[in-house]
Amino acid sequence: MLSRNFRLQKVGGLGWLKKNYNFSNISFSIDELIILDVTRGEKDEKRFHEHVRSLASECFAPIAAGGGIRTLEHARNLLYSGADKVVVNTLIYESTDIMNEIISEFGQQSVVASVDVKMVDNKFTVWTDNGSVLQKKSVTQWLEDIALLGVGELYLNSIDRDGTGQGYQIELLDSIPDTFSIPVILSGGAGKYDHLSNGLRDKRIDAVATEHLFNFVGDGLKKMRNKLLEEGHNLPYWDAEIVRKMYNTLHTG
Repeated sequence: MLSRNFRLQKVGGLGWLKKNYNFSNISFSIDELIILDVTRGEKDEKRFHEHVRSLASECFAPIAAGGGIRTLEHARNLLYSGADKVVVNTLIYESTDIMNEIISEFGQQSVVASVDVKMVDNKFTVWTDNGSVLQKKSVTQWLEDIALLGVGELYLNSIDRDGTGQGYQIELLDSIPDTFSIPVILSGGAGKYDHLSNGLRDKRIDAVATEHLFNFVGDGLKKMRNKLLEEGHNLPYWDAEIVRKMYNTLHTG
């Protein structure tokens, strides 16, 4: 699915994705692959788990997967399907008890809190349920609550910039509490190299995300990462040949 301001457009299935994007190569140009089930209405959890398992078999980079997680069992099934982390959003509002169960069983490093933010009447607001339900708390209050849960990462996404390619909504970072110590991934709006580079220069965030691989077709991701490394951004450097040999050894026993 392609998303623009959380309006979805289908572009192809898993077969199409794997045909057009070689994840065994893409893995060396990213630090993490985030897979979200953005299906409206009833979700086919089993099918999504199969997709996660299929992508995990080819992707060297850690995978964070989520979308509609409401139970400990759902989170458990995703992690057993090959995901390294689960991404939760609406559950943060619905049940801190289940959140605590997930964190207790798998550790805070395995849980990513996703927060979708939209500008309404000149102020940032938090939305849940695929961006359809407005929450009363401010973004800052919401993030303070998340900090108390003890999750491993924050995935902060701008609905207004989602899929636009106009650049990150940097002013959104002003809503992060001064005492917030959880690593922040900024998402929504990346359309070219400068957006990623400018985002990484902001010390309030730890990582940047691009939601559409279309923005970096072909070897675009590889060139982008190499350029970021040349600029001196704090990114790990992967020797693809060495990692492939290690990966093959681990998977062949």
